[in-house]
Amino acid sequence: MNVQSPNDLRAFWMPFTANRQFKQNPRMFVAAKDMHYTTADGREVLDGTAGLWCCNAGHARPKIVEAVQAQVAELDYAPAFQMGHPKAFELANRLVDMAPAGMDHVFYTNSGSESVETALKIALAYHRARGEGQRTRLIGRERGYHGVNFGGISVGGIVNNRKFFGTLLNGVDHLPHTHLPEQNSYSRGVPEHGAELADDLERIVALHGPETIAAVIVEPMAGSTGVILPPKGYLERLRAITEKHGILLIFDEVITGFGRLGAPFGADYFGVTPDMMTTAKGITNGVVPMGAVFCSGAIHDAFMQGPENTIELFHGYTYSGNPLAAAAGLATLETYREEGLFERCAELAPYFEDMLHGLKGLPHVMDIRNLGLVGAVELEPVAGAPTKRAFEAFLAAYDEGLLIRTTGDIIALSPPLIIDKAQIDRIGEVLTKVLKNLA
Repeated sequence: MNVQSPNDLRAFWMPFTANRQFKQNPRMFVAAKDMHYTTADGREVLDGTAGLWCCNAGHARPKIVEAVQAQVAELDYAPAFQMGHPKAFELANRLVDMAPAGMDHVFYTNSGSESVETALKIALAYHRARGEGQRTRLIGRERGYHGVNFGGISVGGIVNNRKFFGTLLNGVDHLPHTHLPEQNSYSRGVPEHGAELADDLERIVALHGPETIAAVIVEPMAGSTGVILPPKGYLERLRAITEKHGILLIFDEVITGFGRLGAPFGADYFGVTPDMMTTAKGITNGVVPMGAVFCSGAIHDAFMQGPENTIELFHGYTYSGNPLAAAAGLATLETYREEGLFERCAELAPYFEDMLHGLKGLPHVMDIRNLGLVGAVELEPVAGAPTKRAFEAFLAAYDEGLLIRTTGDIIALSPPLIIDKAQIDRIGEVLTKVLKNLA
């Protein structure tokens, strides 16, 4: 494929990127199909990350492509304020049907970051609607990632996402993270140790008073910080403590939603149902930006008490339930169902696990973690140069025809759910070569 690259890269300020370094030696994708990207110089690159955790069904899938093409010709845009279009309602019904019991309503957003902001605002407004407006405190977790808006970085716990932006939301506290390398290194699946870390919520409750706390938000599995898994029993304890004190529990399912763990949602996989779930990414297979907040009937109904002609929630977005996104979402859910991709993920997970743990003992490898079709290989950092070794692994893997993701000195993997065993083997072969050659 001969595709001309842009001749001027200056105007685009790239996100989460070393812009000056990238623009000296740019890496350009120009096409994608199924499990592979195509680069500007015509090379095929195996997608080991589902784009950015989002292309769960792979790339350029026919049903999704055709749905978006047809929709843009039929109804390109419709306002969501005081108006509707059929596919937004149809998709919401399909989403609720696949959600855990009790998750009866969906509020549309355009991204995971917006889903988090929406859920936090709903939590605050819910308590106010019930006459408990003093519940304003929000609890996140160290090393948590909840997007990049002010609410998300306030409850989030990734240092660099927070420290450059001054005063964040007031009244936020954080639970400890669940990364215990001394006790849980090289765990296969959910680790054994650390459920008691959830009990720190009782300390926070005692410190501030339960009547001041609106919500706790956690990722069922923390992805962007480097795949940190919940210890056995941890999420169950969080659920019990929040219920005891009348605190809402929000699961950030932007990564774990839509099959990544071999079940529709992390809530299903772990058997713990929160009060709200934030989603995005896999809802449209990454094709059109979209997010959705799932909430319980009790939360929704608390807003439906005033006069019927008044707006119940003063919140929303120009593109909430966008027609193209709704069409992409419907086709994405059909693709997942018709191809049995959630079940496929569950079936392939043990093979993927074996491939990952086969990397144990290679140079610089400190730990390996996995769950579903998610994996992490943690590397020893270069002294005085954190992130350098993992980024060199990223570049070397790209040169070998494999896309991986790095966060800190951790290699993260989350391939599309259509991956086959030969492609899992290929990931292992490339990583073995890369790790053996790292300085």
